[in-house]
Amino acid sequence: MSRSPRPHDGRRRAGARPGEDPLTDTSVPAAGTAARGLRAFIAGLPKAELHVHHVGSASPRIVAELAARHPDSRVPADPEALADYFTFTDFAHFIEVYLSVVDLVRTPEDVRLLTYEVARDLARQQVRYAELTVTPFSSTRRGIEDKSFMDAIEDARKAAEAEFGTVLRWCFDIPGEAGLEAAEETTRLATDDRLRPEGLVSFGLGGPEVGVPRPQFKPYFDRAVAAGLHSVPHAGETTGPQTVWDALTELRAERIGHGTSSAQDPALLAHLAEHRIPLEVCPTSNIATRAVRTLEEHPVREFVRAGVPVTINSDDPPMFGTDLNNEYAVAARLLDLDERGLAGLAKSAVETSFLDADGKARIAAEIDAYTASWLAS
Repeated sequence: MSRSPRPHDGRRRAGARPGEDPLTDTSVPAAGTAARGLRAFIAGLPKAELHVHHVGSASPRIVAELAARHPDSRVPADPEALADYFTFTDFAHFIEVYLSVVDLVRTPEDVRLLTYEVARDLARQQVRYAELTVTPFSSTRRGIEDKSFMDAIEDARKAAEAEFGTVLRWCFDIPGEAGLEAAEETTRLATDDRLRPEGLVSFGLGGPEVGVPRPQFKPYFDRAVAAGLHSVPHAGETTGPQTVWDALTELRAERIGHGTSSAQDPALLAHLAEHRIPLEVCPTSNIATRAVRTLEEHPVREFVRAGVPVTINSDDPPMFGTDLNNEYAVAARLLDLDERGLAGLAKSAVETSFLDADGKARIAAEIDAYTASWLAS
């Protein structure tokens, strides 16, 4: 059973450690042999992460290190103080805090450090493959030269795969709040063969949805898709289902980031199920940003009942006091999953990823072998 939220001032303490938030506990209950066993199983389960942001994945240690490098920033250089700093009143406040952390990434060395350390944290959670959402416009407009940015993320990607065994791929996303200038720049960086990084597989759209209609970005997504990139925009996180329809019809979405409001439209759920268009679900994120009021009201159950493919993801994990392991524990509780169910969830993420067929088969086989060994022990 879930715990009832305690009275509070409307602020979600997002910087708490996974499962330790005093206001909204999104973890599997700590007590009980079954719960402890599932957490242990999740900790060793090979996984894929499909909706996780580059800057938003910076651990408090890395954010503090970057803040110390750039003391003119208002971001605390003390890791302990970041728990309070990463406390959001609503989605707009989250964007404000997020952008202040983005401003800490000012040099190619900052980019390389961030990327490599994010990969290290993913590897610790047995993440074998991740599609990291990167916003190059945020760095290039701050003066980092185009090629230097690409070289930094690629150098970190190759080093991480060699040292940790975690395969990284990139989704370049448009920061919607920055408008069409950002869309043009992001599309240029994603489609120019002289700049396009080897690890780039998809093209997205993030940031606020309110006041940022999806149809205006259609020409840019058309160019990206023509260049061979997959379309994976955010939609329906803080706006209604029409935003999801727009992402499907105007932006040719193959997966939807969040899609939380899809549950409000039975016809949309039927469309997503029929066409096997996955939703990248991020439960703790949705609570932290107030996109969903309480965990018990999260629509992931409705998605599954409707036959919509779902993947479980962490979004901006340190900012929300979570990680991918915790999100799998949340999913286990919400969807009443045992070890086999969790393994199926992990395999679904692998299958809906943009990894090559051999890579998918390799990770799926590893999940099966791990699960069989666990259940036999």
